[in-house]
Amino acid sequence: LCRAKNKALSLAKHNLVLSLDADEALDKVLQDSILYVKSNFQYKGYIMNRFNNYCGKFIRHGSWYPDTRMRLVDKSFAQWAGDNPHDTLTFTSPHSKKHLKGNILHYSFSSFEEHAAQNNKFSSISADSLFKRGRKTNLFKIFFNPSWAFARSYLVRMGFLDGFYGFVIAVNIAHLTFLKHSKLYKMQKAIS
Repeated sequence: LCRAKNKALSLAKHNLVLSLDADEALDKVLQDSILYVKSNFQYKGYIMNRFNNYCGKFIRHGSWYPDTRMRLVDKSFAQWAGDNPHDTLTFTSPHSKKHLKGNILHYSFSSFEEHAAQNNKFSSISADSLFKRGRKTNLFKIFFNPSWAFARSYLVRMGFLDGFYGFVIAVNIAHLTFLKHSKLYKMQKAIS
């Protein structure tokens, strides 16, 4: 996926590139922020908050907000990197970046079923990526990491303030973590 995104970045006609996914849009405040910096592009990259919409409700707490991403860059100094599905825009060499006011509106999941299916898909991709990099897991991590993922999202990052959906998201984050480690463990056992 990074290869395709980097190809698209290289083919962009102008150096200033804003990257959005198909399920994302800019709120009015962020639109205005981008128009302002476009006339005076002082930094090589700009970061912004991603505001996730879950089953029709925007999530304001937990692990899903502010969900900061660099999405506006001078393409001469940036590239896509990271492991699928967690690819990110990064600098090719050290540069300063600035945070913009406003939000990317991310319409993530419209149903619990869609979220569960995505968890299954992404956990397989993540486990495969970890396995190829020689990363290991064990029974302790299969138990502890999902528990910590839930506690971090729901309690530490105050996902409980988003009510029922904050709880559902924290459970799904824990489930994704559990699936990833379980699948990685199965891969390890298959070659031992």
